[in-house]
Amino acid sequence: MEGPRSKIRKFRPTFENARFAGLPFKFRYRTTNLRYKLPGWLTTYISPLGWSITAIALVCLAAFPALGWHELLVCAVIGLIMLICGIVMSLGNTTFQSALSVSNDHIAVGDTVKVDVDISNPGKRPTASVIGDLPMGRAHQHFRIPRLAPGKSWDKKVEFHAMARAILPAGPLTISKGDPFGIVRHEQSLSESVNIFIHPKTILLNTLDSGVFRDLEGSPSGQVVDDDLDFYGLREYRSGDDIRNVHWLSSAKTGSLTVRQYEATKRTDTSITLSINPADYASEDEFELAISVAASIGVECLVEDRPLSTQASKDSLITHSPTFLLDWMSGIKPDPDENPNLADTTLRTSPGASFYFFIVGSGAKLERLRRIAAALSHESVCIMLRIDTLATNGIHQYDDFTLATLPSLDDLPQIMEALK
Repeated sequence: MEGPRSKIRKFRPTFENARFAGLPFKFRYRTTNLRYKLPGWLTTYISPLGWSITAIALVCLAAFPALGWHELLVCAVIGLIMLICGIVMSLGNTTFQSALSVSNDHIAVGDTVKVDVDISNPGKRPTASVIGDLPMGRAHQHFRIPRLAPGKSWDKKVEFHAMARAILPAGPLTISKGDPFGIVRHEQSLSESVNIFIHPKTILLNTLDSGVFRDLEGSPSGQVVDDDLDFYGLREYRSGDDIRNVHWLSSAKTGSLTVRQYEATKRTDTSITLSINPADYASEDEFELAISVAASIGVECLVEDRPLSTQASKDSLITHSPTFLLDWMSGIKPDPDENPNLADTTLRTSPGASFYFFIVGSGAKLERLRRIAAALSHESVCIMLRIDTLATNGIHQYDDFTLATLPSLDDLPQIMEALK
């Protein structure tokens, strides 16, 4: 025959050979399935150390009849005993269910987070005692899980102190059972991992009053002026007032000159650009301080409901949530390939901003800052915040921008007050 049927007839004799002749199909399927799964089980349960000890034991056992060295026989017996003991110690019911919950997945540097590990036995047989391994970033928490009767549960609380800004993965929980030497080990992953956002340290700032006045897209600032776009009310004429602001209809009714008043409108679209090139910073502390400064200014802008865009190398963020902003800043890492002209990435993300913050390290040269400021619109306000932990705080005014030096985060409120 030709076609698919010929292939089927050729396959059937090889499947129904003498080893499986007369046996039920269910048993044949399980036996064939075991033949494919057995190599995977052997490599999963027996570690490379276990295979090395097994190979050494077999070599010593094979060489003993030829050489007659009793030391080889002792090595072979010890190796095989260790392997058998490891297999026996890895046996037992390890059918667990687990769930992870954290007290707060958005914390700041210096806070403590509690991870609650709930482990239960959903089966109908008691479980064996196993070792639990809960990774917290690079650290690992090891604890012993006791035997659990059917339907019983066990709870473990793990505390973690946040020492540095990061996005910390907690989990997954892994249980293992085997010998103490790691020759044979049965490992199983139970729960999913949970991300904990460790926010950078921030400081509370006062209201930011900077912006561009008399803008059609601006918002009322609460400041009453004599000339703007948003009409506020009327008042009596005073010597020196512009005659063009006189409200003649009201003046005719009252018999005295009355002038218009306006509420100042201010556009406060803010752009924060953070330099993350490690060459710009003298130390890791300077880099973390720069992130804290950017986070503090950004949070204050969002609290005041100001439009905000944030840039860090090729990444940018536009959000209205302070928590989302801090989550994003928790994952910022140094980028040695960052474009040194920070104005390029800034203008691509926020070309029409009225207020630009550039946060750089102590390694940023003044000429570079001049080139960045020259690329911006002259109608906008540009402030360069240079982080230098060895300098003293101060403000220098240049033609196109204002340069402020920050040695610590505690100096930021004073600098922001002076910049008003």
